[in-house]
Amino acid sequence: MKSIYILFTLLIISTLACNSSEKKDNKAEEITEEQPSDLTSYIEVGLSTDLAQLEEYERAMLPHLIKAADIMNELFWVQAYGDRKALFANIKDDDLLNFARINYGPWDRLNGDKPFIEGVGEKPLGANIYPADITKEEFEDAGLEDEKGQYSMVRRNDEGKLYTIPYHEFFKDQLTEASNHIKAAAELCENEELKTYLELRAEALLTDDFDKSDIAWLNMKTNGIDIIIGPIEHYEDKLYNYRTAYESYVLVKDKEWSAKLAKYVTFLPQLQSELPVDPKYKQETPSSDGAQLNAYDVIFYAGDCNAGSKTIAVNLPNDEQIQVEHGTRRSQLKNAMKAKFDHILLPISEVLISEDQRKHITFNAFFSNTMFHEVAHGLGIKNTVNGKGTVREALAEEFSALEEGKADILGLYMVTSLKEMGELEEGELMDYYVTFMASIFRSVRFGASSAHGKANMLRFNYFKDKEAFKRNEDGTYSVDMAKMKEAVKSLTAMILKLQGDGDKDAVIQLMEKDGIIHADLEADLQRLEDAEIPVDVVFKQGIAHLGL
Repeated sequence: MKSIYILFTLLIISTLACNSSEKKDNKAEEITEEQPSDLTSYIEVGLSTDLAQLEEYERAMLPHLIKAADIMNELFWVQAYGDRKALFANIKDDDLLNFARINYGPWDRLNGDKPFIEGVGEKPLGANIYPADITKEEFEDAGLEDEKGQYSMVRRNDEGKLYTIPYHEFFKDQLTEASNHIKAAAELCENEELKTYLELRAEALLTDDFDKSDIAWLNMKTNGIDIIIGPIEHYEDKLYNYRTAYESYVLVKDKEWSAKLAKYVTFLPQLQSELPVDPKYKQETPSSDGAQLNAYDVIFYAGDCNAGSKTIAVNLPNDEQIQVEHGTRRSQLKNAMKAKFDHILLPISEVLISEDQRKHITFNAFFSNTMFHEVAHGLGIKNTVNGKGTVREALAEEFSALEEGKADILGLYMVTSLKEMGELEEGELMDYYVTFMASIFRSVRFGASSAHGKANMLRFNYFKDKEAFKRNEDGTYSVDMAKMKEAVKSLTAMILKLQGDGDKDAVIQLMEKDGIIHADLEADLQRLEDAEIPVDVVFKQGIAHLGL
């Protein structure tokens, strides 16, 4: 087994103390032997911001928001694994214990969800949101009223029959506590927009009815702090991509950078109309009125977004109807991005990017590529062109990987268009392309099992086939600008057509062909490992770390 240098320390999150009321269905299997594992390296980075810029009431609110966010860790542990107390009790090695905390379970999220503790078995596709032994045939034959519900756990009764239970009932005690903390923050709040959102979100956690609070969140424009909290993303449900997982971010707005980003949303309708695809695949018109771009310092991560690789940008809400009627907000997590750029992307470029192109690796390009990835989620098509329903419904469990692939490539297509229009003034177009290429090496190290991982590999293998880059004799890579531009255009068109057609079989075939890591790339990734470049970050975070 290849050796990997492990750079991480214990995650500073108090959530790792288990709530005694935690519901659990699967018991940890007995760990008969702790085995050496192919542990991927992390580097610890502190999360902080300039709290002096905040109003006194905002600083007073933060401990309540962080405590509410912290509870999402408990809920996500249950969804991702189950009884963490039983798991921890059977792990005697401190490194493995820390690694289990980072991964919210005994499966390495950056290495294809491979178990790194003997005895736990393979990770169920439905994690612990569904019974571990469930089959698709059994689930589909059960005729559950809430079959495609986003906010329910699937369980068996004493007779073994499947049923669903709403999140707000299953996690009632923890959600009540989180709701109370948010209400306490709302009582301190002097910003009416933020106060309204917090009050509505506190109630939504207790009902699983999030629409009103999502709309109130979009209506906030003058707030200096923010919290994203609840069951949000579908990635943990690899069985169907139906059910959401709990997470939270506590954020401090970077008002200067947010103001710089505001102008780009006005170009969305034009960019949509100019997509390189048949008109029927771009017939939906995104609204620039409701689209928002903001930059933040994130001061606390919890749950799904904190598991394995850390999210650096967020595009919400996910509800397509709310997106159409009220817009979206793309939140760029600037300090987390900078940490990954400094500690991971720059060292990678020293190994794998040709020396003459390293000058094109810039933080501005990294930030912009990430930002336009999130913007790109709002472009393209949400409903199939042939009556198969929404793209999400038609592609089911294949949706997330292709959607992330769309956002990756369409974001770069948008960068290209805006540079050619003269609207993206910073840097050269080559900066964005070379930084994008280096970012592939960074993110492909997250593995090919997740939606983002498959998207990374799809992009890399497509570029390779189109000769958008070349591998030099010294083992470095160089971008061919002209061929890259053509590859970006053609891959954008291919993905938009697959989505519009709702062609699930074709998506499966594409991912089986290109959504994997081939041997030649694996060898180059090993060089990054040998250079002891960390794969991702873990955060030193929380109330004490911030000095609150």
